[in-house]
Amino acid sequence: MPESYDAFHYITYLGSRWRLIAASAAIAAALAVAVSLLMPAHYTATARIVINPPSGADTRAATAVSPIYLESLRTYEEFASSDSLFQKAAQRFNLSGGPIESLKHRVLKVEIVRNTRILEISATVREARTAQALAQFLAEATVELNRASSSANDRELLGGLEQQAREIRSNLEQTEVAWAAAISGEPTAGLEAAMEESAAERSKLEEQIQNAELEVVDLEERIKAGDSAGEMAKQQTNARARLAELRRQLADLDRQATEREKVLGIRHAHRDRLDAERKAGQAALASIEARLRDARGDSGFRGERLQVIDPGIVPERPSSPNLLLNIGIALLAGLALPVLYLTLRNNYQVRQDSWEHDRFRTAVRTRDE
Repeated sequence: MPESYDAFHYITYLGSRWRLIAASAAIAAALAVAVSLLMPAHYTATARIVINPPSGADTRAATAVSPIYLESLRTYEEFASSDSLFQKAAQRFNLSGGPIESLKHRVLKVEIVRNTRILEISATVREARTAQALAQFLAEATVELNRASSSANDRELLGGLEQQAREIRSNLEQTEVAWAAAISGEPTAGLEAAMEESAAERSKLEEQIQNAELEVVDLEERIKAGDSAGEMAKQQTNARARLAELRRQLADLDRQATEREKVLGIRHAHRDRLDAERKAGQAALASIEARLRDARGDSGFRGERLQVIDPGIVPERPSSPNLLLNIGIALLAGLALPVLYLTLRNNYQVRQDSWEHDRFRTAVRTRDE
């Protein structure tokens, strides 16, 4: 039963010194009240911003808020808590109290409410009206900063699209000029008509050549038959000369036709290439102009839109010092510290008594021996 006895002895020991514990708690509470009354009061005002999804987004996707999307919204916490923005606020409301970083740490609190698209901006200063005005200023400045960032992104996007449109339009104009020059400077109708005439003339020459060949053959047969050999030989010579001339004309005609066909092919190929480039440029210009129209229509609605839904109110009660909380902490400390002290003292006394008791028993045993 020694453990029960020790516990009973310990409780009895603490009970016998209840006045010390009560006095410690009372002094701690009194000190907490005094310190709380002496501490300057601070007031906290909170402004709230809702982060709306882009206007062009699917409404079903906008309502299905994912953890990844909510995590991405923490970017706007950096907007609201940026050093430059807080420095402007500090200069506007004459806030002072050390370096800007430590001042911001004491005054400003920015966070996204869990599982929502609500951004809370809390400001804590000594004056209630200043706290509300500071929170509202930071909220409105955050909205304006996001709007300026979105506008800059829109201007950059529109500038890039407009530059592309200008380049495509310039290239298309050059292609149109080259196309017009090819139409006027490289005609194909005359060559095609000349080739048709050459084909008709070639047919006539071929027919004449066939007739001349038949005439030569006929004259040869007549010479073999012995009919006026001298006269037939002369006619045959003339027929062969005429046949050679016709063949020469046919060769010249074929050469000219080949040259015309080559030139015509080159001109057609040049026209086809310019026409393909012209149509591709027209399609590219139409596409970039459509993208530009869509981008201009979506300007200002592409990213998330921030809206101040609660500028905050002037707080009626200070957020610090919290008198009840301070008294509670002081009472807890006033009770715990004397109990700890008495516990340590009791353990020391018990060990001291046990040591003296053992020493006495050892002395008695030694005397009896």
